[in-house]
Amino acid sequence: VQLQASGGGLVQAGGSLRLSCAASGSIFGIKAMGWYRQAPGKLRDLVARITSDGGTNYADSVKGRFTISRDNAKNTVYLQMDSLMPEDTAVYYCIENDASGMDYWGKGTLVTVSS
Repeated sequence: VQLQASGGGLVQAGGSLRLSCAASGSIFGIKAMGWYRQAPGKLRDLVARITSDGGTNYADSVKGRFTISRDNAKNTVYLQMDSLMPEDTAVYYCIENDASGMDYWGKGTLVTVSS
């Protein structure tokens, strides 16, 4: 399974970015996809997750600002990030929870929010 993420970059506080992550090569199917992030010196934390039937959950810190969605036909997950704040600065990692029981990670894309 391969995950290809894109959409990171530099944005001013209050701005928006949209991350995309396309999964390929899953044989058993995809249970869920999501995004984690890791800021310098911190642990990798869940940002948002969406299941194959559309169920979602979000970190409290992003509720109301970030929206996760997916296109099952394209095996692609999106993260729309609005009202970005400097504390959202991190490397964002895409994850796929495969029906085989394995988890697969993308390489990460850097999001930098300037104040």
